[in-house]
Amino acid sequence: MSSTSHGFSLLFIELGSVIAGLAVLARLASRWGFSSIPLYLLAGLAFGNGGLLPLNLSKEFIEIGAEIGVLLLLFMLGLEYSGDDLKQSLRHGLAAGAVDFVLNFTPGLVMGFWLGWRPLATVLLGGVTWISSSGVAAKVLTELRRLGNVETPAILSVLVIEDLMMALYLPLVAVLLAGGSAEKLAFAVAVAVGVVVLVLLVAIRYGRRLSSLLGHESDEIILLTTFGAVLLVAGIAQHLQISAAIGAFLVGIALSGPIAEQSHRLVAPLRDLFSATFFFFFGLQIDPATLPPVLWLALPLGLWTAATKVLTGYWSAGRSIADRRARLRAGMALVARGEFSIVIAGLGTAIEPRLASLSAAYVLFLATLGPIIMRLVK
Repeated sequence: MSSTSHGFSLLFIELGSVIAGLAVLARLASRWGFSSIPLYLLAGLAFGNGGLLPLNLSKEFIEIGAEIGVLLLLFMLGLEYSGDDLKQSLRHGLAAGAVDFVLNFTPGLVMGFWLGWRPLATVLLGGVTWISSSGVAAKVLTELRRLGNVETPAILSVLVIEDLMMALYLPLVAVLLAGGSAEKLAFAVAVAVGVVVLVLLVAIRYGRRLSSLLGHESDEIILLTTFGAVLLVAGIAQHLQISAAIGAFLVGIALSGPIAEQSHRLVAPLRDLFSATFFFFFGLQIDPATLPPVLWLALPLGLWTAATKVLTGYWSAGRSIADRRARLRAGMALVARGEFSIVIAGLGTAIEPRLASLSAAYVLFLATLGPIIMRLVK
């Protein structure tokens, strides 16, 4: 057997073992009734440098898989929103979005400045604490059969506004991280914001027409079309410093109707595979030894922002619902953090090394706590 064949065989064995292990963790999470995200992160911590059993994995291969994972994760998130959903959320959810921003961005910002971090790193930490996990919330709402509850529209309104704000926040942060002269930054920001606004307008006004043009009966054609579009637009977005993840998110928003339903059905298995790789890879990058020193920061910050998320949902639902228990359920559905928080943390590791470990501990805590407390109020 050649050395190349031997190398590939070892690679396949390692990757197969990792994916099989992630499958076991997903089964455990399903049985225990909470998100699999913390388990994927813990697996990455266990098998990365400094972990219990470091694996000699091909980091380039895993990194590409992780990048595809976050693209598909956000593409699928965008598919959840039609043009009508966006219009309704923008019309009725801006006040709740503003309250959400003030209550939940501020704690991260305050802690960043208290730690003496650079201004951009503090803005990133504010983003980590601000954004709830739409994926975790939607999954638990479905499992608890609460999608038809009176508080669910208020929950979804807050999540939609958050996700839309990410379409502006991430490109701005990406531009600032790239640096350059004031004129260059101003131009790049204008391009990023302009592209995002243009895509949102197209999605709202022409989403159905665009989707009907791309629609087809063949699953093969739809899969190739959507997957190719996600990678192409993400690559262009990254080149324009808009963020590849937001490019994928905008593709999802632009699609609606039958093609969105087909894409959701076809891409969901790929999303689940690669998004598991994404969280696992993020864990691989963190030395477990860096977590204990930040626990004294992550746990109080998690409790603080869990309380502010509950307050956000309680206030948002209270605008149209009198039932106190329903308002509490709305707040508890927003506690978990996940995909966007990890994406934001990944952007800032170059300017503040502690951001990754603090964010990992923070997400581990709230991605576990959120689904648990959602079950407390029935």
